Amino acid sequence: MASALSPPQVLKPKYVLPSHYHESFLEKKGPRDRDFKKFWAGLRGLTLYFYNSNRDSQHVEKLDLGAFVKLTDEAPWGSPHDPSTHFNLVLRNQEIKFKVESLESREMWKGFILTVVELRVPSNLTLLPGHLYMMAEALAKEEARRALETPSCFIKVSRLDAQLLLERYPECGNLLLRPSGDNTDGVSVTTRQTLNGTPVIRHYKVKREGLKYVIDVEEPVPCASLQAVVDYFVLQTKNALVPFLLDEDYEKVLGYTEADKENGESVWVAPSVPEVLCPGPASPASGPKQLPPVPVMPVPRQHKLPPLLNPDENYVIPIGDTPAADYENGDVPSPAWLGALKPKKCHPAPKVQAKPTKPPTAPKPEPKGLPSSLAKKLAVSSAQALFPTTGLASVTAELEEKLQRRRALEHSAELAGGQQANLGAWHVSHVDPSSQN
Repeated sequence: MASALSPPQVLKPKYVLPSHYHESFLEKKGPRDRDFKKFWAGLRGLTLYFYNSNRDSQHVEKLDLGAFVKLTDEAPWGSPHDPSTHFNLVLRNQEIKFKVESLESREMWKGFILTVVELRVPSNLTLLPGHLYMMAEALAKEEARRALETPSCFIKVSRLDAQLLLERYPECGNLLLRPSGDNTDGVSVTTRQTLNGTPVIRHYKVKREGLKYVIDVEEPVPCASLQAVVDYFVLQTKNALVPFLLDEDYEKVLGYTEADKENGESVWVAPSVPEVLCPGPASPASGPKQLPPVPVMPVPRQHKLPPLLNPDENYVIPIGDTPAADYENGDVPSPAWLGALKPKKCHPAPKVQAKPTKPPTAPKPEPKGLPSSLAKKLAVSSAQALFPTTGLASVTAELEEKLQRRRALEHSAELAGGQQANLGAWHVSHVDPSSQN
């Protein structure tokens, strides 16, 4: 019977230990350390890597040798151990103390460090021929590595910008590589030093000839790479020239320039950051505060339109005077929206023909089906609907008085017209008897 297929075995990746020019156990003590701490150390390029053991592939600390100054053999003061097992690595910004197991180990570490920093095999150390051969191999690897990379002090800026960078950031170095101004494959070197308090700026041209670079001075100096050009300037000036390395620090506070209104000078302003930066869901504890709801203002009463009348019913709408525009209080509604309310046109009353026997009488027009008292109340109520009494008592009384006076004038005019018509008809009937035929 066939056996069940077993799941395929997944091969675990094997960690490849990094290759170093030199490696061994090394005890290290930094400026903030109280005592020495033992690491497995390895040198590759211009960096010292420190591991917890010789089986680890990931380093826990590293030390850049780009800021190298010198090596010393001074042992800690009052140390009972052999001073030949101690050496100090002095950098521009700190000093590191090391302790090794033997004099041979100390000379090996010093020899490899000087080889990668100075790009030459040292000759003033106590070393065996085999050791010197190993350092020569490390030198060839380092030169090949540097030929493929650009130095950190190479910045693509113009001649003027290079001078400004060295002037504004003197703490970052005083030697800078930049592209050549004649649009060739070469580069230029800009340096800035101080002589008796006066800045001195110099520019040097480096030509590209095949795979090599040549420093264009009185006696041309060939170099295998751009890093070799930098190293030549550093070594020939006894570390007086330091490669420029700009710190890429990011600002933590937003700021901008603003012109001062008094003196016209520009000042740097850092505005305060509001609590609510952008809308979006957030937790109630730490999120932005909710904005208060916008209150809805009710429409004032005086702006409400009166209810529409039923067109089927024959109501009489009184005609009132349009209020004047120059009100003294601001609560009176504007006549613009009052003008939109056009009164309903009343049907003309039927004309009464004068009879020859009886003089015609013109009765007072009243609403159909409504007594005169009710029509008068309706007119007053309509005026009150258009002009509410809230805050407008004086205006309403004045309009009522005008309405009553106008109705009295219309009534008297109608009575006078009726009497004149009756008298005219009676006079015609008596004077011209032939009109009856």
